[in-house]
Amino acid sequence: MISTHVLDTARGAPAAGVRVELFRGAELVASRETDADGRIRDLADVEPGTYRLVFHPPSPFFRRVELELDLGEGDYHVPLLVSPFGCATYRGS
Repeated sequence: MISTHVLDTARGAPAAGVRVELFRGAELVASRETDADGRIRDLADVEPGTYRLVFHPPSPFFRRVELELDLGEGDYHVPLLVSPFGCATYRGS
């Protein structure tokens, strides 16, 4: 399982309504929007492999943030912190 959340660090608040897409190769595996708490608790059940996680954040500068992930067995939580001045991500728990 893969989950995520998006935090708008300029506002110091969760970013609701952010579209997040998950691709395996050219195939769209899942597409969802963050809830009122900025979370997607169950984006997709995934098998091991290489995926692209694409965020469309509420930033006037970062129009799209794309991450390539090599996923093994287990659950993954991949948050995005974004502002007009920077963005960061990490492997959460």
